[in-house]
Amino acid sequence: MAEQAKILIVDDDPDITEAMSLVLEGAGYQVVSASSAEEGMGKVETEPPDAIVLDVMMPDGTEGFHFVWQLRQHSDRSVAETPILMVTAIHDKTKLRVYPDQADGTYQPGEFLPVQGFIDKPATPENLLKQVRAILEK
Repeated sequence: MAEQAKILIVDDDPDITEAMSLVLEGAGYQVVSASSAEEGMGKVETEPPDAIVLDVMMPDGTEGFHFVWQLRQHSDRSVAETPILMVTAIHDKTKLRVYPDQADGTYQPGEFLPVQGFIDKPATPENLLKQVRAILEK
């Protein structure tokens, strides 16, 4: 049996991290987690993931955005190109939008931020798995 993909979850909420870990592990993925953007970047260096599930809003605000830009500037292209799924409640908490409400074909996911997908919190297990599979296939 082939080794399953390794997913790094970067989220400061331990309950959400645990719930997503259980869903992903139940589907056969290896899961590594970090509770901050800084810790997440360290895990990227020591345990390179196949994909990252990343929260936007952490203790310092929009740390997730900064994490994306830092990762995309990494000197190792395989690290810089790691697919990212942003999981966020930012649409409920602020007026900020990371993608248009009305998709008219003008913008595609990732044009506002270089990530491969977005999912709103709370993510259902089915939607989380669907989105993780999709970014791993890109």
